[in-house]
Amino acid sequence: MKGSTEVVKGRIKEAAGVLTGNDELRAQGQTDQAVGHVKQAVEKGVRQAEESGRKIVDKARNIAQKAVDKAKSRH
Repeated sequence: MKGSTEVVKGRIKEAAGVLTGNDELRAQGQTDQAVGHVKQAVEKGVRQAEESGRKIVDKARNIAQKAVDKAKSRH
């Protein structure tokens, strides 16, 4: 999970920036966290799309098999 890594890395950078008073490092950490959250959302969307695609293919396969079975039973 690349997104999770980005979030953790960002938290560390942000904390280091706060502790050292480095506003640039703190801002970089916040940016890294935002990027990580976006990556996580994209990863989740891809997983859901793959799952939906598999369900559609399975349903189409079942419909096609029923049509074949029905055609065979007529002859």
